[in-house]
Amino acid sequence: MKKIPVSISDIAKRVNMTPTTVSRALNKPDLLKPATLARILEVARELDYVPNAFARGLKSSESQILGVITASVDNPFYSVMIKAISREAKKHGYTIMLVDTDGLEELETKAVETLLSYRVAGIILSPVSDEPGYQPDYLARLSSGETPVVLLDRVLHDSPFSRVALDNYQSGFKGARYLLAQNPAIERLLVLTGPEHSQISEQRLQGFRAGLEQHGQPIQVDVYPGDYTLEPAHQATLGYLAHSRPDAIFGFNQLITLGAMSALRDMNIAHDSVVICGIDRLPFADIFGVPIACIAHDAELAGTSAVSLLIKRMRQPHAPQEQVVIVGELQTGIQRLV
Repeated sequence: MKKIPVSISDIAKRVNMTPTTVSRALNKPDLLKPATLARILEVARELDYVPNAFARGLKSSESQILGVITASVDNPFYSVMIKAISREAKKHGYTIMLVDTDGLEELETKAVETLLSYRVAGIILSPVSDEPGYQPDYLARLSSGETPVVLLDRVLHDSPFSRVALDNYQSGFKGARYLLAQNPAIERLLVLTGPEHSQISEQRLQGFRAGLEQHGQPIQVDVYPGDYTLEPAHQATLGYLAHSRPDAIFGFNQLITLGAMSALRDMNIAHDSVVICGIDRLPFADIFGVPIACIAHDAELAGTSAVSLLIKRMRQPHAPQEQVVIVGELQTGIQRLV
């Protein structure tokens, strides 16, 4: 049978006191006599009483919950960010409520409604899309509401929220320069991107093309859009390898890069026979001795920065919009333990 939660009234009946006295013991214990307090706490433990944090937040008008909405909980980069968000939130006395939208617009709308119904203190949002045309129904409600919002990584076009973004242009630029440095004779490049009209994809591709401009020889750049997950990149690379052999591959995130490497394996092509670079670290690559270069962003810094911006918005609701930009740095291989 389902256990019925114990209420303050249940404790009051057992100790033969008023619910007000019990509530005072649980919330303002210094106002009660030691003997009375001890008796109430003893019964609360016997009955396995658990405070209703949601009801307490409604009563005090102060929630201790920060909502986090992400479409990419399976992305290793996002996993690190979420962990950093949780740790930083705890430092400020908050707990996070995480919602994974699985990349679906309808789940994202429901997630916003759910968090607002819980009256969270603030929301960190990484939307399902950053295409300019994506204007979800909840945008007007969040823009005009009292709940502070900070965007993380993906940003909603022309929205009023503070945000933590990556320097995507420079990441693309640095990736191109690395590939050219490794093989100045590159003639054909395979570039695996996110969604074609994503602002992140466009910025990274612009930076990548700019990084190639200083090269004196013509380079064939074949661009295959995807969705920042592994399997589309895997299938796109398989299809490409069926008729072409690239001199180099550039993946727009680590799942895309892994998808490309999986396709190379399926085609019995050694990964070290093609120059490969991606954006963000391949998880555990150093353990398996796979020195894949990447433009690495500090995911922990991104997560903690999002919480810091949100706390600031909570304390200063009318402060100007702010932006923190996380710059990626080139990492060329394995970091060996000494």
